[in-house]
Amino acid sequence: MIERPAVAALNHLLKGQDWSRERLRSFAGKRVVFRLAPLPDLRLHILPSGLVDAASPDASADLTVTVLAGALPRLLARDEAAMAQVDLAGPVDLASTVQILFRELDWDAEEDLSKIFGDILARRMVDTARDFLAWQKDAASRLAQNFAEYLTDEQPLLAHAQEAVSFRRSLEALSEDCTRLERRLEQLEARGKRGPE
Repeated sequence: MIERPAVAALNHLLKGQDWSRERLRSFAGKRVVFRLAPLPDLRLHILPSGLVDAASPDASADLTVTVLAGALPRLLARDEAAMAQVDLAGPVDLASTVQILFRELDWDAEEDLSKIFGDILARRMVDTARDFLAWQKDAASRLAQNFAEYLTDEQPLLAHAQEAVSFRRSLEALSEDCTRLERRLEQLEARGKRGPE
């Protein structure tokens, strides 16, 4: 169900960049399974041409790429921090190649859209999409910032960074004072056991 469109899209990207097919050629015959919960698994078979095809569901995987729920949109937005939510199980060289392809493989949307709509409209569509994504990122950042301010100022469930640092320093000083007091008490106890001098 998901394989055909995914294979077509991936092959379209691979055909546009020769270096990517060259990297995959050495892994011809290998199978890669992408686990993208809640979507069904995407099973790919690497062809000798460096392109991919859908693999049969019963074929064993040489590399399993598990993407934790919620990380896929961040990965598609090229958020490097989201790579921490990806688990690669299989040969290191194949896993490394898949990571490199993810980072470096780029879709030239403007080029593809210009074939359908013409250069000017394609340019405007790409610029509008880019502006929209920037607006979304800015809105999410502002929302997170406002929420943090709410939790620290209006509903003080969190401490300000300066207050937390000050509190930590106070605790460290108190701990040092307690340690000195303990040593002093031990000295006094030792003197008390020896008796008056």
